[in-house]
Amino acid sequence: MTGGPVRVLVADDKENMRKLLAKILADGYAVEEAEDGARALSLVATRPYDVVVTDIRMPGADGFELLGAVKARAPDTEVVMMTGYATIADAVRAMRMGAFDYLEKPFDPDAALAVVARAAEHKRLADAARRDDASGGEPSSFHNLVGRSARMRAVYGLLDKAAGLDITVLLLGETGTGKELAARAIHYHSARRERRFVPVNCGALPAELVESELFGHARGAFTGAAAAKAGLFEEAQGGSLFLDEVGELPLPAQVKLNRALQEREIRRVGDTQPLKVDVRVIAATHRDLREEVRAGRFREDLFYRLHVFPVTLPPLRERAEDVPLLAQHFLAKHARALRRELAGGFDPEALRRLAGYPWPGNVRELENAVERAVAVSSGDRVRVADLPAEVAGAAPAGPEPADLAKLPYKEAVAEARDRTSREYLVALLAEFGGNVTRAAERAGMERESLHRLLRRYGLRSDDFK
Repeated sequence: MTGGPVRVLVADDKENMRKLLAKILADGYAVEEAEDGARALSLVATRPYDVVVTDIRMPGADGFELLGAVKARAPDTEVVMMTGYATIADAVRAMRMGAFDYLEKPFDPDAALAVVARAAEHKRLADAARRDDASGGEPSSFHNLVGRSARMRAVYGLLDKAAGLDITVLLLGETGTGKELAARAIHYHSARRERRFVPVNCGALPAELVESELFGHARGAFTGAAAAKAGLFEEAQGGSLFLDEVGELPLPAQVKLNRALQEREIRRVGDTQPLKVDVRVIAATHRDLREEVRAGRFREDLFYRLHVFPVTLPPLRERAEDVPLLAQHFLAKHARALRRELAGGFDPEALRRLAGYPWPGNVRELENAVERAVAVSSGDRVRVADLPAEVAGAAPAGPEPADLAKLPYKEAVAEARDRTSREYLVALLAEFGGNVTRAAERAGMERESLHRLLRRYGLRSDDFK
């Protein structure tokens, strides 16, 4: 958000609600309106906004889909959800997905203005932080993916290239590494961003209904098919279809999927006429598909049809330097969702336990652990006792701060070279709450020298404040 009025999009299918919000925000805000979810998706795909205020229930696309589109394309844009009393649970769910806040209808105009003002200020601060981050030459996020390790920066580059190429993408990696976030980033950064992103978990589809769900069915195609039904390929027409856990598809569905990719047409179950489709398929799996092919569980022709542009998301244990950044990101997110004030962030020892845990469930497990810690914490910060037992009992990353951070820097390097050097810096920043001046004094070096070391090891002082 730079100079000029704050840009706000109001999405609601009720005209009186749109006009009310436009009147409330008339002073100092540039308000645009969308009469349904489809129009809102088109606007956020082509225009920048500081704040989006959206109803949850809308035709065309609901508030959750709009929230996902906004956060994938422009993560710093804040989203405020509007809800009736009966859907408060949905609003809380939306905040866990990244919404800034929610307004319960009917709302007080002053309260609505205050929420939008807070959201706009949060966006302004995020913009400033992003500009500072960009000046350091190392991106800390790509859409809703977070991390500045070398592994993640390489992934960002591949995802950016994939977005510009209208080809099939295969996302590989363990469960919980962020494959759906990567798929959304590709879609909302591509030329198809104005059309729908349709996700489906192939492993959750009943085997007998897989083909009907993907390709649709004709009336009377099977018992209970009282009317014709469009499948997910048709729903995604012009946009992207995300096939999560594609390795779980039964072999008959794999045959039809391969044909759909090859011929760019589908045939509804029980129908004789093919339908042309214009859909970009993004598939994902945690399985080794080459091994699945050798075992006869996955078709070789489909494997090569999907394996056009593979991108592997690394497990969290292979980018442990991103754990503090991710933990702070999730703390801020869930503190907002749970209406908690945690100005103190993480206790340094709690942060070291998080960094020392191997995270077999990857980023998803880390987020769940932080959400739990936020929920059970008391006071103004998260402590070791607030962490799940298996995390709290993990060996801390590196030597104790009391031992390591008090050594002169050269001695610490001599003790254990690069890995300990990084752990030394982590402990040093944790001890001084990210205060680079005080940390440099303790280390016996110039402030700029410490900044260079922080950049070398992918650390930011702000992550420890």
